[in-house]
Amino acid sequence: MKPLDAKPNLRNQQRVDVSSAISLKKADGCEFQCEIANISRTGVMIQCDAQTAKALIPNMLPPAPKNPIQLTARFPVPVLPAQPVTIVAESNIVHIRRIARDQFHIGLQFNSIEGNGFVYIDQYIGKLFDASRQN
Repeated sequence: MKPLDAKPNLRNQQRVDVSSAISLKKADGCEFQCEIANISRTGVMIQCDAQTAKALIPNMLPPAPKNPIQLTARFPVPVLPAQPVTIVAESNIVHIRRIARDQFHIGLQFNSIEGNGFVYIDQYIGKLFDASRQN
């Protein structure tokens, strides 16, 4: 019997809490403005209200692994203090959780990122992680 390939453990990635705007665009062209709750090299956790969650995720159920809900995410990363870079990432919704009456966390996993986006995200996470360890 051939062993199955293990899925990568996305929890191994450093996650840092942030509060930053993110723009999400569905395949049908609908756009939504949300807030990033945390970020890692592999994805972001966004926070939104119930109306936005319902618009992003039909029936408010986590998407099936073979039927992902795809989005284009755009968000700034302050690579240099005076020069933020906009990250454009093709993403899949992989998780939804209600955290309050009208607040939801939705997990996005990056499929691909334009240009040097991964490098910029790594630099940003490293800087935030180092700052949090010094406090």
